[in-house]
Amino acid sequence: MSFNHAFEQHGAWRRESATRLKHLSQWMMEHDLLDAAVQERLGALESQLRSDKVMVAFVAEFSRGKSELINAIFFAGYGRRIMPASAGRTTMCPTELGYDAAIVPCLRLLPIETRRQPQSLMDWRSAPEKWQQVDLDVNDPAQLAQALEKVADVSLVTPDEALALGFWNDSQPQDNPPLRPDGLVEVPRWRHALINIAHPLLKQGLVILDTPGLNAVGAEPELTISLIAQAHAVVFILAADTGVTKSDLAIWREHLATAGDGQGTRLVVLNKIDTLWDALSTPAQVLAQIDRQKSTSAELLGLPDASVIAVSAQKGLVAKVKGDAALLQASQLSVLEQALSESVMAQRQSILHAAVVVGVGELNSAAARLLQVRRRDLAEQKMELGSLKGKNVTAIQQMRLRIEREKAEFSASGARIHAVRSVHQDQLRDVLALLGVPALKVELTELTTALRQPGIKLRLKKTYGETFAQLRQTLHRAGQLMAGIQAMLEPSFRQLNTEFGFSLQLPALPDITRHLQDLQQIEHSHLQYLGLGHVLRLAQAEFSSQLVRALGHRLRQVYALALDEVELWNKTASSQLDAQVRERRHSFARRLQAVERIEQASSGLDERIAELAYQEAGLQKLQSRLAELTSGLVAASATSSMSNPAALSPAPAAVPASPGVREVV
Repeated sequence: MSFNHAFEQHGAWRRESATRLKHLSQWMMEHDLLDAAVQERLGALESQLRSDKVMVAFVAEFSRGKSELINAIFFAGYGRRIMPASAGRTTMCPTELGYDAAIVPCLRLLPIETRRQPQSLMDWRSAPEKWQQVDLDVNDPAQLAQALEKVADVSLVTPDEALALGFWNDSQPQDNPPLRPDGLVEVPRWRHALINIAHPLLKQGLVILDTPGLNAVGAEPELTISLIAQAHAVVFILAADTGVTKSDLAIWREHLATAGDGQGTRLVVLNKIDTLWDALSTPAQVLAQIDRQKSTSAELLGLPDASVIAVSAQKGLVAKVKGDAALLQASQLSVLEQALSESVMAQRQSILHAAVVVGVGELNSAAARLLQVRRRDLAEQKMELGSLKGKNVTAIQQMRLRIEREKAEFSASGARIHAVRSVHQDQLRDVLALLGVPALKVELTELTTALRQPGIKLRLKKTYGETFAQLRQTLHRAGQLMAGIQAMLEPSFRQLNTEFGFSLQLPALPDITRHLQDLQQIEHSHLQYLGLGHVLRLAQAEFSSQLVRALGHRLRQVYALALDEVELWNKTASSQLDAQVRERRHSFARRLQAVERIEQASSGLDERIAELAYQEAGLQKLQSRLAELTSGLVAASATSSMSNPAALSPAPAAVPASPGVREVV
């Protein structure tokens, strides 16, 4: 199955699951079965299903056929090249392709000179007036391709200017751009490019990141710390005719091989195998040569041979445009597309399905609590009314007085419930303060100072390690405080359950493990910039400032996510208390109303008891319908939108002659 087809099916699966979830939420709201916390969480889940982004990053040195591979996989339907990939024209700046319906189809280009300024890429994204914009006509492939050629633009600068922009390193002259006879060097004209087009895959949430060259990767900390690190799949491209070069190995070791468990899939592609197709060699000899190159590349990268996928992007593109099935098979492009489908689509669907299961579980728990309270109220009313059979008016009046007394006692208990809330909120404020932006800034002060000091940075690695150790300690401290809050709430909830027949449940504590893993991944991806190879670059104030901002941005994301989970936990704990207090007040009103109706007409007793029995049956129907809807949603979200793929290593193609919740009881 092609990646395009798999992604389209994944999009259809997401939309269907989101629609089912929306209908379920609406049905529960209509029957007053949804508390505020679960409603908020399900709304966020529906939004995630509808707008989930999948980023695939392509990383390679120049002239590895990266842009051609992007054309072959994603844009062959245009019948021509869209990304510049011809001789002498290649992508020179990091380029993101995506779709935002709020923005007109366009190419936005950030001038390379912005590297001299302290703002990060994230800051520049918020300043669209600083970007050069070129409108795009998605219905005109020729105009689209011509406009996108701008990502290949270069500027001529002096070596000193190249040094200031991050493209020159006196300590590593072999990696510097060639010096022209006039003493100038070529550097990219643009720092970053954003392409917004209504391509079918991009509209469904695909984001493509085209990252060219070691200089482009190494000079932009945000690429490795934020964009590449958060990509769901990274495709690292080598050339079959050159194998693993020194610069290839540098990119791999410094920026990709250090991936932690929290990072996305890494796929290694040996491109341009058509350069090894030789009319003077037999197909078996050519395949043997390709296998040797795969084996050598895998060994140098420290990977098993099967991890390297050999393709010809150029032949794959030609085959798709011309409808040549034999050439497409020989290009082996389908093997790579299948690997992408398996590693990205199946993984994303598994993650989203797990989120649906958790969301539905919380929804069921919330509904079960309310239904239990309503059943208990109905049972109490039936017992009360049953005890009135054969009794006189005085007995009925005494029952009314008893209900009014219980109502008054419950109202008086509001002060105790408020006290529980007050202690809970006081302790929660300590957690929120720990995870807030001001606290994070304080924890980063020492590292920020060390990075921004002029000249060579001494003891930087030690300061860096100490900072992350403190950040981990902060997360552990937040977890301990949350556990303390839960320990305080547990007896309070149990007492309220006992006294008032509530069914309060303690929500599961936020899991800090995921945030600790995120910290580890950020620490690991950032560590590469503190080595000897970056000593001179770190001495540059502009680069150090970029590094500080990139690190701060990623850490704020981690802390913000942890903070959101704490606040949602708090809302889950408090909203069910609100819901059950509200149900109990409604119960008192219903009981008093029933007694009043009986007082007005004693013959209405049997009628009221029958009415309660009917309501009990209605609750059972609600329970059954809820089970039907939720099980259908979970089953639908578990159904793979892709057929089971075959093994990734098919028989060699012929070479052509020419190229959780816990209840308190």
